[in-house]
Amino acid sequence: MNFIKFLDTLSDREALSAKGSRRDSLQQLKDIGKNAAMASIPFAMAATSNSTKAATNSMASAAFMADNNDVLKFALSLEYLEREFYQIGMDTNGLIPEEDRTVFQTILNHESSHVSFFVTALGLSDGDLKPTFDFTGAPGGLNLDTFQNYETFMALAQGFEDTGVRAFKGQAGALANDNTLLTYALQVHSVEARHASQVRRMRGEKGLITKNENTLPAAFSAIYAGEENTSQGGVELSGSFGSLGGDNALTEAFDEPLTMDEVLAIAGTFIVS
Repeated sequence: MNFIKFLDTLSDREALSAKGSRRDSLQQLKDIGKNAAMASIPFAMAATSNSTKAATNSMASAAFMADNNDVLKFALSLEYLEREFYQIGMDTNGLIPEEDRTVFQTILNHESSHVSFFVTALGLSDGDLKPTFDFTGAPGGLNLDTFQNYETFMALAQGFEDTGVRAFKGQAGALANDNTLLTYALQVHSVEARHASQVRRMRGEKGLITKNENTLPAAFSAIYAGEENTSQGGVELSGSFGSLGGDNALTEAFDEPLTMDEVLAIAGTFIVS
């Protein structure tokens, strides 16, 4: 059995059921950011760049563009969005089929733990700096039946998780000066990737992203912009996979980052204030 086939046969539900404690990490970071000036992240709907190469390059210079508190606030806002989305979904009678509720409850628990970490790391209380969300997408000109239609709910779940994976990757460089924060951010990043893979497979898709292909509405194409990139570390790899899947397999082998501005543009579709 090859490695890709092995990944596709793993039980995501079992992986999502695994429990872990963040007590030590939370305690260690309890006082980080307590004296920092708090400011809301500016969410705005803006044009999203398709240049993943620019996003990749931004990782190297991110530490000079945003301090740790900015990155933590950015991550907290994304976690607030996901937590509220899944909480409303779980609280909406008849939306999530019984056989899927355990999965989404587990994901909700994870997102709640992530919120707890980031508010503690920033010296905040739960709810501080929390944006107001509208999951119909009205702020971005959409009118989605998110909590009336399970397929719509699932599509947004995939979009939010895939965005989260790329968002954490895009900010890794900004935390390179703090090993503790970087370690925790990467721990969250890998869990978001497991969520994304789980939801994608529940929707009948592969756990892996092929180029920028997706089954979400066209309005969300920015979530996958740049995933067709075939150049890594300044080396053009197109054609190197040959009979092993060609450039489709190549793009599946590398996840691409998103810049903070690109993520905020995507999230802005659901941010009222």
